[in-house]
Amino acid sequence: MKLFDSYQTLHPGIRILLIAIIAVVAHFLVRWIRLSMQYLFTRKLPAETPSQENFMRRFPKLASVITILVSALTFAIYFIAVGLVLRECKISLTAYLASATVIGLAIGFGLQGFVQDVVIGLTLIFTDALNMEDMVEISGQVGRVERIGLRFTTLINLYGQKIYIPNRNIAMIGRFRDGGIRAYVDVQIPDLPDVQTISREIINVAKGMQKQYSVILLKSPTISDLQNASPGSWRFIRIQFRLWPGQQALIETSFKQRVIVLMRSFYPEFADWMVTTTFRTTEKNL
Repeated sequence: MKLFDSYQTLHPGIRILLIAIIAVVAHFLVRWIRLSMQYLFTRKLPAETPSQENFMRRFPKLASVITILVSALTFAIYFIAVGLVLRECKISLTAYLASATVIGLAIGFGLQGFVQDVVIGLTLIFTDALNMEDMVEISGQVGRVERIGLRFTTLINLYGQKIYIPNRNIAMIGRFRDGGIRAYVDVQIPDLPDVQTISREIINVAKGMQKQYSVILLKSPTISDLQNASPGSWRFIRIQFRLWPGQQALIETSFKQRVIVLMRSFYPEFADWMVTTTFRTTEKNL
């Protein structure tokens, strides 16, 4: 009792110091929790893990749950810190909790959208509709899923922008199963004496494209050997790209024109239709 009485008679300067300490401790505790989560999500798993995946790719649903728990813990820390600060200002914690409950109920009636966000966010996490690191199209926005939160789903688009989409606005999800779009370019090659030279030059053009547009072309191109299209003198070579969704024009224009110019240097009668392009989200059943 004597200790409590002495606490109540603390000098105002000491109370201000305690308030500052509470604020600083709460801030750094929240920062430490968030940095720990970031480290966990980005660190490489042990060497025996296939393709050195990080935590988010290996356990996308668990990563989403951890994100929500961290958000809830952050709110709890700040809520408690505010309560302790108010106590140092000689405001009753009972009154603080009671007012928070009343205000929370009043706000709740006016924030039905918030409730929708939370319900849809939890649905996304505990179903297969969306996972962290997925390449998706949502509400007309294309990007990788960085975070599935209680309020927003965050995408990182081609330009590095963070796109925050309220969960209640997610009506349709387009999920790219292979992490992008696959482009298949078939180049018909006449049976000329220097056909192997032509093939090598086409390969060089494809590799040059990947080096120049490495952000859009997500993987080095795969190039097949010369194949027979049909009985006769024509054969073809197939180049496969994996690119960022929505950037198909790069293949249909720039790459195609480079190949046509190259082919005409060997075979002046080469026509545009001799280079064909098809797109798929996966190579299954091709």
